[in-house]
Amino acid sequence: MRAVRTRTAAPRQAAGAVAGGPGTGLDLFLLAVAVSGISLSAPLIAATAAPALAIAFWRNAMAVGVLTPLALVRHRAGLRAMGRRNVLLAAAAGALLALHFALWLPSLHMTSVASSTALVTTTPIWTTLLLRLRGRSSPGLVWAGTAVAFAGVVILTGVDLSLSPRALAGDALALGGGMAAAGYVLLGAEVRRTVSTTAYTYVCYTTTSVLLLAACLVFGADLGGYSGETWLKLAVLTVTAQLLGHSLLNRVVRGLGPSVTSTAILLETPGAALIAALWLGQNPPAAVYGALAVILLGLALVVRGNAGPARRARA
Repeated sequence: MRAVRTRTAAPRQAAGAVAGGPGTGLDLFLLAVAVSGISLSAPLIAATAAPALAIAFWRNAMAVGVLTPLALVRHRAGLRAMGRRNVLLAAAAGALLALHFALWLPSLHMTSVASSTALVTTTPIWTTLLLRLRGRSSPGLVWAGTAVAFAGVVILTGVDLSLSPRALAGDALALGGGMAAAGYVLLGAEVRRTVSTTAYTYVCYTTTSVLLLAACLVFGADLGGYSGETWLKLAVLTVTAQLLGHSLLNRVVRGLGPSVTSTAILLETPGAALIAALWLGQNPPAAVYGALAVILLGLALVVRGNAGPARRARA
């Protein structure tokens, strides 16, 4: 009987990791730190005088520089033990992360920080749809929440269209960035079942850096010649949004699951909007905040709908 119990435990743990495990108090604390870090991302990027692709490259390249000694000295065995499948999945996650940055960062210079952040954090919607394509059914509340969130997106893009076609194009880029992020989160959750945070993050960020460097060279984005203030902002962005933000999200996704983790990112929207208002003086029309509220309501319904299946998977 003992052997039977041992064999059935692993599938239950794996199901919890995909659907959204209970996590721990430490996971929730680290998630709060991560969300705080990424909330600084959009305002910092909007205030940094460098090409968007270059900003994306440097925040990842600097993070790889910090992680390299740790990965090659303390986690060398973990890197060797990843296996071909996990390396390929981590590299694919890195490619999606590069696409996420390549789409989203330019949008911050085309539309407001509030609009861009709200649209890029629609990740839970795309996460739910991708899980459905993989054969996992979703409750009616999840689809209702998805419909509400899409209604908010329509309202928001309608407001921005009335402002300028450029703002609408920025909205489209941000929305695409949110889609790419969903694939990144799901692949990360899969790899993190058996791979340490440092090993996965190192392979992922390295892939992202290489692809973004290639993009910078192809599109002629200047990689240097910045002021000392710009380099300081890039360093702060790396520490807060990349190392404390994305890296901690990679850490907690194993225990909390992709649905809960991606939904917590929604808190980036009000955080970034508040920072942009106080720091950058960005005060979009009142209708924008109404649209943000509708999007957040819809995404909250998505989370609530996902909570039931997650609890049953852990039972």
